Order: sequence, then C-alpha cells, then structure tokens
Amino acid sequence: MFPLILLGLLALTLFLSYVIVPQGTVAVVTVFGKYRRVMMPGLNFKLPFIENVYKRISIQNRSLELEFQAITIDQANVNFKAMLVYAVFDQSEEAIKRVAFKFVDERSLMQALVRTVEGSIRAFVATQRQAAVLSLRGEIVLHVKDQLDETLESWGYHLIDLQLNDIAFDEEIMRSMAKVVASNNLKAAAENEGQALLITKTKAAEAEGNAIKISAEAEKIAAQLRGQGVALFREEVTKGMAHAVQELADNNLDPSLVYFSMWTEAIKHFAEQGKGNVIFLDGSNEGLEKSMQQMLALQHLDRPANR
Repeated sequence: MFPLILLGLLALTLFLSYVIVPQGTVAVVTVFGKYRRVMMPGLNFKLPFIENVYKRISIQNRSLELEFQAITIDQANVNFKAMLVYAVFDQSEEAIKRVAFKFVDERSLMQALVRTVEGSIRAFVATQRQAAVLSLRGEIVLHVKDQLDETLESWGYHLIDLQLNDIAFDEEIMRSMAKVVASNNLKAAAENEGQALLITKTKAAEAEGNAIKISAEAEKIAAQLRGQGVALFREEVTKGMAHAVQELADNNLDPSLVYFSMWTEAIKHFAEQGKGNVIFLDGSNEGLEKSMQQMLALQHLDRPANR
C-alpha cells in the first residue's frame, strides 16, 4: 500500500514540476508570493509546492477600441472613435515584472489606459477651434504618443499605433459646416469664372491688338512698296522722255513732238477706258494758261456761295 502511495506522490510531483508556456506568452513565477523568475515559451520546470505560476503574460500586440467626446476651445463637441494598438515593452525581466505587478488586474490596466488616452486627446482638443480639429488628425496622434510613451513604459508597455478612425461633430454643427463649405465652393467657383472671363477678354483684346498691329505694319510696308514703285515708274518715265527728246534733238526734230505724242495717247486712253463725258482742253502753252486762269476765276466765284 505504501509503495503505491509513494508512487502516486512521485507522479504528482513530476506532474507539478513541468510547465508548458505557449508561444507568444511568458510566465511569471513566484515563491510564497514573492517574484522569483520568468519562464520563456516552451517546456519549463519548477519546484512543486514551492514555486507558483503567478501570471501568464501575452507579449503579442493588443488592440483596444475607444469612443469618447471632447470639447474644443470654442465649445464645440467632438466625437472620437479610435483604435489603440499596444504591447509589452520587451521581454526583459524588468518590463515583465512591471506588467505583472503594476496593476491589480487586467480591468484596472484597461481603465487606466483608456482614461489616459482620452485625457491626452481632450487636453489637446481643448486648445483648438472646431474648424481646425479635422485637419489636425496627425498632430493629435503625435501629441498622444508623446504623452503616453513615458507613462506606458513605466507600466511595462509601449504604444505601437493610435488610429483616429472617426472625428465627428454634433449634427447641428455638421450642418453649419456643410453650409460654410458650400458657400466657399460657390465663392471659389464665381472667382474662377471671373478669372476665366477676364483671361478670355484679355486674350481677345491682345489678339485684336496684334491683328491691328500686323495690319498696320503690312499697310506700312505696302505703302512703302507702292511709293517705291511710283518713284521707280517716274524715274523710268523721265529717263525715257529724256532719251526721246535727245533722239529728236540729234535728228533736228522738234522735241515738243514727245508731248504731243503723250497727249494723243492720253486722249486715246480716255476714249477707250472712260465711261462718262470727256472734256478736251487746248494742249498748247497759250491754251493751258488760259484754261488755268478760267479755273481760278471759277474758284474765286464759288467761295462766297459756300460761305
């Protein structure tokens, strides 16, 4: 009988002597309530009836969802939905001891962690105006991390990530903000339309000015070319007349034949091309002088009637 009891005690002792620690966790061992050591993942042994596994601690990442409200400096309520990702600082003995003995239980840790995150965000939002909160998502996260790093480290944890999944105001404030955005969009659209119209008018004026400038330049060049053509024509006519007069003089002929020839050619051209009445004038020197006197006399007679 005694051997069976002894065998049973031995089997129980062996059963209580080994501890299997799953991957991703560590076990804190105490001796009569006092910290002794940390067991790593795998098969571990302990002194039965003396050493006790006080707590198993997960060293994997943990997540926590938060919903709370904050108030801006201009008294606007802001509703936050956030997700907190945290983990044990490392697997060092000091960090594991802090995690194991800093709080009475997991519930106390969660309560302290939530209140710390909420308080940090509320303190930051209380210094901002409602119009700026939505654009400060990144600054809020950085502020919380700066505030929590030292606190969480004293608890044996560290903050991995904080995501602000939703930032919303009260319904009335959201409606007023939507109206402000809509009015700003209308204002921007009107300004853009005005700028587009101004650009269109400016470009049209520039195009018209350039066209006028090009036309004037072309007219100027054309006038110069016409003047050069007339001058060249007169020069050639003068040369031709001078040559003809010289030929007549060399052959003992009257040079006035040139003028007579020109006069008859002009009469011929008037007869062929003219569509109205033709007035013939005396082509002699005496006749031309008489015609000029008559025209001047008519001009003098016409002046009193015009006045």
